[in-house]
This record gives sequence, C-alpha cells and structure tokens, in this order.
Amino acid sequence: MRQKRADVYKSGHENYSELDTMRHSAAHLMAAAVMELYPGAKLGYGPTTEDGFYYDFQLPQKVSENDFAAIEAKMNELKGKNLPFVRQEVQAQDELARAKEEHQPFKEETIAELAAKGEAITVYEMGSFRDVCKGPHVKTTGEIGEFKLLSIAGAYWKGSEKNPMLTRIYATAFAAKADLDEYLARLEIAKERDHRVIGKKLGLFVFSDLVGKGLPLLTPKGAAIRRELERFIIDEEIKRGYQHVLTPPLAKTDLYKTSGHYPYYKDTMYPTMTVEEDELILRPMTCPHHFMLYTSQPRSYRDLPMRIAECADLFRYEKSGELTGLMRVRMFCLADAHIVATKEQATDEIKGVLDLISFANKIFGMEKGKDYQYRLSLGDRSDTKKYFKDDAAWDEAEEILRNVLKESDVPYYEAPNEAAFYGPKIDIQVKNVMGKEETAFTVQYDFVMPTRFNMTYTDSDGKEKRPIVIHRSSIGAFERTMAFLMEKFAGNFPTWLSPIQAKILPIGERHGQYANEVLKRCIDRSIRAEVDGRSEKLSAKIRDAQLEKAAYMLIIGDKEVAANTVSVRRRNGTDVGSMDIPAFLAMIAGEITSKALPQ
Repeated sequence: MRQKRADVYKSGHENYSELDTMRHSAAHLMAAAVMELYPGAKLGYGPTTEDGFYYDFQLPQKVSENDFAAIEAKMNELKGKNLPFVRQEVQAQDELARAKEEHQPFKEETIAELAAKGEAITVYEMGSFRDVCKGPHVKTTGEIGEFKLLSIAGAYWKGSEKNPMLTRIYATAFAAKADLDEYLARLEIAKERDHRVIGKKLGLFVFSDLVGKGLPLLTPKGAAIRRELERFIIDEEIKRGYQHVLTPPLAKTDLYKTSGHYPYYKDTMYPTMTVEEDELILRPMTCPHHFMLYTSQPRSYRDLPMRIAECADLFRYEKSGELTGLMRVRMFCLADAHIVATKEQATDEIKGVLDLISFANKIFGMEKGKDYQYRLSLGDRSDTKKYFKDDAAWDEAEEILRNVLKESDVPYYEAPNEAAFYGPKIDIQVKNVMGKEETAFTVQYDFVMPTRFNMTYTDSDGKEKRPIVIHRSSIGAFERTMAFLMEKFAGNFPTWLSPIQAKILPIGERHGQYANEVLKRCIDRSIRAEVDGRSEKLSAKIRDAQLEKAAYMLIIGDKEVAANTVSVRRRNGTDVGSMDIPAFLAMIAGEITSKALPQ
C-alpha cells in the first residue's frame, strides 16, 4: 500500500510547507536577535530541518546555552514589533559590495557562488536585518509561532574541516504552544533514552581519545549484547539457506576500482596503504569480496540462488562532527549478505529477505507500519554521473521491487534519487524515540556488478548467462542496532539480550556460599549471572540491581538456604515468589529461548 509522504521535506523552496516557511522565518528572527546582541557576528546559513531550524554564526565571543534566555527574549521583542519580511531582487555586484562593507565574508562567498551559477540574487529585509535568501517567509514577524532554542554545537563552514569552525544554534518552532510543549516533552523522553546516556549508566561501551574518534570499545556487558545479536542472526540466516563466510577487512584498491565503488565512496574511505607492491585499503563494504568467492569456481544454475552472508567489520571515514555514539561510527560490523540469483528467482528472493527482516523486527518488538515502513529508493535516469546508464535495466529492477512491495501489502512510499549507483533498493525506515525515520536495513537490486566482475552461470540449456545480485542487510550494523534497542527499551532489554540476566543477592555474609552455588548452576545453563556480595543492606542491593537493569533478582536468606530455593523478583518490581533452582532455571531459559519481550 503505497503512501504519500506528507512529512518528508522536499527540495526546492517552492515546496516548503507552511510550517517550513514559518520555521525559516524564525531562523531569520533568531539571526536578527543574535546580530543585535553580539555586534560583529558573521552570518553563515540558516536552513530548516525536519524538527526545526538552525543558524550558523561566527561570533565575537563565546556563547552557551546559558545565553539562550536573552536571545529568546530579543526574538520575542522583534516578533512583537510585527516587522514585515520584504523581498528584493538585487544585482550581485551591489550585494557583494554591501557584504564586504559590512564585513560578512561568508555572505560574500555565497553571493559570489550564486553569481557564478548565473542565479538571481534575492534578499529579505526584516527591520534592520538583511539576509541573502531565496525564501519563502511569512508576511510579518507576528506570524511566527511559538519557538524554543534547543542546543548549541560547532559546525565547519560548508561542512569542510578545511574551513572555519562556526557556532550553530539549533531551535524549533510550532504554530501552537501545545504542539511545542508536546515536542519538548518528547525531547525530554528522548534525552532520558539517549543510548549514549544509557550506555554510560549501564557500562556498555566507552570511547578513548588514544584509540581514536568514532571507534567504540564494547565492555563485557556491551559485548554480551553484541554476541547475542550475532548468534541470533547467524543461526536464523543459516536456517534460511545462507552460507556464512569470513573475508579480510582490507583489500587491494583495484578491487574497489573494478566494482566502481572507489569513485563514489573514496571520500568516505580511509587512505590507501602500500605494502610491498600492493596498494591496500580498509574495506567500506563486503560485496566485492563475496563476488570473488562466487567467481572462484564455475557455477551452474543448480548453485543458484547462492546466499553469501557475513558479519563483516567495515570502515568508513565519517567527519568528527557527524559521529554520534554507536549510531554513527568509523568502524562497524554489518550483518551483510549478497544473493546471487537468476532474474527469474529475484522476486522470491527479495520476498524472502523482507520476510527475514520482518521476523527480526518482530523479535525486537517492532510493529510494521507503526515502528517502521518501507521506502522504494529510485534512480534518476538523467543523472549519469551518479547512476549507471541502462534505462531498461533500471525500469525492470524498479518494477520488480515495486511489485514485491505491492504483493507483500506493506506500507511504503517512493523516494527519487535515493538509489545506489548500481540499482534501486528498498530501505526499511525505522522510527526512533522522537518519531524520526532512519534507514536501518536495505535490500538492493544490482544489475551492474555481475558484469563488472564477469559473474556467470551455466543454465540448463548449457549456455552461459549473467546472474543478478541482491545486496541486503538483515539487522543492519550491530552498533546502530544496539543503540536503537537501548533507546527503544530504555535499557530494559529483553532477558535474552540483558547483560545481567540474574543478579544474586545474598542478604548476609553467611548466605554467600549458597549464593555462589546458585551462580554456578546459572552459569552451567549459560545464564549471565552475578553475585552481589557487598556488605550492604538488601534494599540497597535491590536498588542497584534495578539500576543495572538486571532482568531478575534472586534474593537469598536463611529460609531460601534451608529450602534450597531462591526468592525471585523481576526488575520491574514484580515479586514472582519462592522457586526451587531447577524451576527458576527452566523459566528463565524458556524466556531466553523464546526471546520474549520485557513484561
């Protein structure tokens, strides 16, 4: 069921929504307030975002969130004056001279670039504030709704580390106060569920400046979650006919030149290294490695479909300003696979991939249509620089993916110019705690690589034919999936993923020996358990176990030692009651095996 995207920001100012227009006007209002409060500030850009807007400045003094109240007060003062937004079309040389006179170097650069492209130069005046801008804007500042400054960050001019670092102020605006309040409430929940906060509290991962930016170190607890995810998906994929392999995390640069990835991804790949006579590079993806496995021997139609899978470490250079906890890192492990198939097998294979992704999402407690939906990412036939030129192949591939989505009766929408360079794809868009969509998993139809790597198979008629390749990720990058699950469950992982599945709490020192016996029996059943043997009150031990998000607490006192039992309590405070050890082990093992969601 194809859906129209009403919430997607469309490129081109003529497609601004009323909310975009108002937020764009609020960005100018904020810039005007900053200019009045900090004379000498240099103006950068001030675009809208999915949730609000920001403006970049080079400021004459340090500004922090402590200054937001003063900026908001000045914004409200200007808003109250009901100043009109006046559009003017000006000559580039006149505006360039004005920007030089006002010592606005970033505006000078923008004007020069627009003039070089032959574009018209338009400005908007709002009282004494003037900005080079295409618009649109509301008629007067009085039409700007309720706004709130949110955060402050550093941002390189035009995103390049070679350029000056500017101060970026993020903000949001809504037509009604109730909408703003609702958004701010969701923002507070999101802050509490931020995986970086949860990860630190639960001791799941750390970063080290000596190791390097964007290179997370998983602690034993974090590694336990990662290990469970890896076991889960490998076992499930093997059941579904995938052949799991291991390939090197680096390769000759020639491999990526052959695939065509190098010109497209070289800016996000690490520098090459010369070893003896070979020029090597850390891999950003595994597909060429898997193609080498396929072409290592002759293949027959009887070998197809061939599903080659790997949990592969990949390396991509992300700018330091874009690194975000485990969500965006410079090294990650992807649950990757490449299905080599005949064209006739493509539809069934893609359906099989979507079924696997739906199965995994259900295990993670995600509901189709509510927590995630599908995006059909299409290519632009006219963009021959970005996309491989073969209109007929593009048409065929896109229609195959579109028909699969229709037949699967899943919620989807189409997005132009979002395809991979070698073919269209289905992106599974997952909503985070703020309701914002992020691409978590992909299914890509590839009609280019088989030719570049001369991949063939002998058909039943004895003729050599060209297969197609389906690139797919089942549960995405483990790091990003872990981050998503931390935020979704607020650290209260399902028992099978909980770093501590059972916390054993002896009431007194005399109960320590029995507690260690219970620990051994848990470990023998592969249950992650720990004993809290500190000389603390039981209430303190229970509180700390709950803060650690242990799935179960096993309380041991005189009564339990005498009866050879444990008193069982869930992390949500539910008192399960007294159970003998075998009964508890059977209960928790059942939860782990079934991968039951938290109660």
